[in-house]
Amino acid sequence: MFKGVFPAIITPFKEDFSLDEEGLRSNIEHLQRSGIAGIVPCGTTGESATLTFEEHKRVVEIAVDCSKVPVIAGTGSNNTSEALELTRHAADAGAHAALLITPYYNKPNDRGMFEHFKTIAEKCNIPIILYNVPKRTGIDLKPELVAKLSRIPNIVAIKEASGSLTQVSQIIEQTRGCDFTVLSGDDDLTLPIMSLGASGVVSVVANVAPRKTAAMVDAVSSGDLQTARALHYELLPLVRAMFLETNPIPVKTAYKLMGLAAGPLRLPLASMAPEKETILKDILGRLGERA
Repeated sequence: MFKGVFPAIITPFKEDFSLDEEGLRSNIEHLQRSGIAGIVPCGTTGESATLTFEEHKRVVEIAVDCSKVPVIAGTGSNNTSEALELTRHAADAGAHAALLITPYYNKPNDRGMFEHFKTIAEKCNIPIILYNVPKRTGIDLKPELVAKLSRIPNIVAIKEASGSLTQVSQIIEQTRGCDFTVLSGDDDLTLPIMSLGASGVVSVVANVAPRKTAAMVDAVSSGDLQTARALHYELLPLVRAMFLETNPIPVKTAYKLMGLAAGPLRLPLASMAPEKETILKDILGRLGERA
């Protein structure tokens, strides 16, 4: 199930900042016509930090209802009981897996981190994907701890966004023999991470260029490194553009420019600086990306 390209989708809002349900359905329909393997609602790219619990659950329900590809629901929190509630809801809604970020801000020790994920895994009947992104959370999920967690039956994968190829190598090395999958969480490192043995990517850039991203991942998987490299370098300017400002500011701006449902960002995120939007618009034009 966890092989290929999984766009971490945006959450479109109306101008009054309420959830744009029809826009969300339209965006999902657009993506799943483009060779993706699944979608990931309610992650960082989906502005999960500013969604109410009711909105979070509604986004997952809509994604499950209208998606013809697997849905990996973001359900993480720095409060274990909240993460447990969201993960149970995702399971009940019919999501195929839950993506749980490491507890941010609290900075738990290794024992606390292990017990957090173990508690949720044991109390929820859904495959769980760990999510390590220390530049966002302030804490790193160490390879030794990932290996320990991989022995819990329904902890099945990790989205690895530490930015360290050494760390990815250690995780793959220490989980060999387990039925455990590594997915890239960094678009600029998808090619090298897959060359180490990862199975795909949870991607920001695939929102904007899903076909090219899927083609690159397919090329790596089939051993066609020449094609994969060519697509990697073709996508690289867009990858950089997606992080000209804090994610998801650029990707929501790109959706607006492409005529897809986006709407405003919720504070404390604000609109993209005009000069950076001009750079993004130029890159989109050169790549020929449009809805």
